[in-house]
Amino acid sequence: MLSETCCDRAELWLWPGQALYVGPSLELDVHFGAVSCLALGLDGPFTVELQHGFRCRTRTALVPARVRHRIVAEGARMAFCYFDPASERERSCRRRMGGTAELATDHAYEDELARRAALLTGGAPLADVREWLDRAGPDGLGERRDPRVRRATAHMDGPHGQRVAAKDLAAEAGLSVSAFLRLFRAETGTTFRRYRMWARMLRVAELLETWPDLSTAAVEAGFASPSHFSSTFHAMFGLRPSTLFARHTVVRTVGPPEHEPALSSVRPLTRRN
Repeated sequence: MLSETCCDRAELWLWPGQALYVGPSLELDVHFGAVSCLALGLDGPFTVELQHGFRCRTRTALVPARVRHRIVAEGARMAFCYFDPASERERSCRRRMGGTAELATDHAYEDELARRAALLTGGAPLADVREWLDRAGPDGLGERRDPRVRRATAHMDGPHGQRVAAKDLAAEAGLSVSAFLRLFRAETGTTFRRYRMWARMLRVAELLETWPDLSTAAVEAGFASPSHFSSTFHAMFGLRPSTLFARHTVVRTVGPPEHEPALSSVRPLTRRN
């Protein structure tokens, strides 16, 4: 078990469409994710290795989705912020960085981001986390105003909303499916399918607070099986959930801005016989 020092403490915030991890380096191997990742060295630079042999030593790096890479951390602590690749937050973060389309580096506010990220563990207010995200890359969405999308996301974020179909929510909103999907993306910054996948991830994290049985939590959240959840998690973030949760990571599941977060302490994932 990890000792309860500030360097060992790890926290993960999960929203629909984005996630932020702050804690010990995850020591990731070569991988690629289905979402873009902003990596930040809290204690100093790290090295990014791309699949074709390119290496870059930097303090901040934004690795796009589907780019195979490896991060070699030189310090003890890192921050990893995961963005939906279609989101305005990802694009605005990229605009604040240099580098190339394959690997953006040197965020304009990297020193401030590192300083603020170091203060986020230990139960920091959600407002501080949102300020960090806006400094990394504002989402440009403002407060959601369309009541049809507000009702749809409230349904999807509820206990059984992870299984709802787009056609049902479109009918409730009085729109065709195509019109609903366009409106949903414009209002949330991500696609309906991706939002639902994030909602399922959040539901698993919420259920694990009281249901340590991953099989039950994964199926209840809408995944076909625990292996389906594990492979989906790996495809999005580049690591297995057991690797992350084995660190006794504190997970904060956060809904849309109008909802308050729920806090859960996540234990190592195990199956009950």
